[in-house]
Amino acid sequence: MLKNIKRSLKDLLGAEYMSAVKSVAVEINGMDESEADALINEEVEFLPKSYVERMHDLAKRTGEVVVKPFENATSGAPTEAYRKAAHLSSSPIGGVGCTRIGEDGRAYLIAKSEHYHASLGHNFPGYKLITNARRLGILNATHNNTRGYITRLAEERIIAAANGVEADALDRVLSSKEAHLLNRIINLETGSLAVEAGIKMMLSRFYRLDSTYSAPEYDGKIPVFLVMEDNKEGLSANYHGTTVIAQTFRGMWPELYEKVLRNHLYKVVSVKKNDIADFEEKIRRYNSGSYKTAGFLHEIILMNYSGIRLTPEFLQEAYRLCHETDTLTLCDEIQSCMWYDGMFLFRRYGLNPDFAVIGKGFPGGEYPASKILTTYKADILNQFGALVTNGQEELASLAYLITMEFSRENGDEITKMGEYIENGIEALAKEFPTLVDKADGLGHLAAIHFKRVEDAARFTKLINEKCVDISAQLYKADCPPGALIKPPLIADEVVVDVMLEKVRECLIELA
Repeated sequence: MLKNIKRSLKDLLGAEYMSAVKSVAVEINGMDESEADALINEEVEFLPKSYVERMHDLAKRTGEVVVKPFENATSGAPTEAYRKAAHLSSSPIGGVGCTRIGEDGRAYLIAKSEHYHASLGHNFPGYKLITNARRLGILNATHNNTRGYITRLAEERIIAAANGVEADALDRVLSSKEAHLLNRIINLETGSLAVEAGIKMMLSRFYRLDSTYSAPEYDGKIPVFLVMEDNKEGLSANYHGTTVIAQTFRGMWPELYEKVLRNHLYKVVSVKKNDIADFEEKIRRYNSGSYKTAGFLHEIILMNYSGIRLTPEFLQEAYRLCHETDTLTLCDEIQSCMWYDGMFLFRRYGLNPDFAVIGKGFPGGEYPASKILTTYKADILNQFGALVTNGQEELASLAYLITMEFSRENGDEITKMGEYIENGIEALAKEFPTLVDKADGLGHLAAIHFKRVEDAARFTKLINEKCVDISAQLYKADCPPGALIKPPLIADEVVVDVMLEKVRECLIELA
């Protein structure tokens, strides 16, 4: 059972900082001292029984009309692509726990955590601390040169978690020059920008960022980027954001990339999933002649390619080869961070990347707030090399701390529920062997691989009609037709059983 912990702002942020905040609230903003003390010391319940009961009740009513529909004709001013993809009837007018209430008044089960970022569901009670902080006058907006105390505190706690150390060992980690040890953070707004910062740091070993830099380490060599291969030896299995360079890594902008190749600016090479012989052959080939491998970019669970899971054995050996050839490794944890005990899946895999990209799950959907963690050696960009003006908001950093606190206290239960979800999906795969090829993914990040594309499409239509938010990846011709699942961390057996039963009902109908 998930723990219902209690924390105050003073617990999370410390008495000295809150005393400073109180002085401004009282002396500058005119707040009554007793009101300020109450906000500072209020112990907020993160998962009270009443909240869990409402979450259970709404989950059991999935698909029902639970409130009066909100009738309106407002469609906004979207682009044509967004207009075609819109399902406004299920747009939110509220929600609790693992349920969103749509404009049509129905209860929708958020089985993908609102596209992978609502790690603690909707209206998570622990985030009341953000409201308390705002009432006290804690500012959100800062700048790169005025990173606030909460952001600096969050950075230290993230580094401690990424290295699996307690506070007493943090100073040693932060001052270390050891290779492949993460102890630096750049705060950015989105995962795309965070990955782009990593790509820039890889490129800066081949090209100068600006005229103030001396010749880079691999000046004159052609940088080669290794990414995961799709099932037709192409590039579409990897996804590392929406910046132009990252999109060329997945086969987009083909004419632009053709000019990149012709002018020997960089090269993208795909490596077969879980095939270490192929990886070794390519990393040897592209560390000879005019080529030099710049970096290996990967997810651990390919949630943009039907939830296929890379194995620890493959990634551990791939990292050994990368370290041996001075190839920087970037572990893209935008999808997987926070959904596993310890918050970082790369730790569970025993990996030591040069870059780790996080976001989505850490701020719990409260704010867009991603980060790239890196090492002493890779810290070679100046401040403007990856500048984002609003990348380190204070209340976004507080959302990080709240989510991390809940996760830290519930690591064992997160693992237990991940196994429960995984076992449930595997049981369904065995029950319907004519429809389902296999279950894939790991823990909460689960996938159902169908044998036929048409069955995956029909399943998605049926499950969405039942108001369960599960989607199938059908837009990539060579991708396994997989339905993707990623429930919030607060989903317990009651919620997961509702989801699994709805999935089973659809499979029965298909069969």
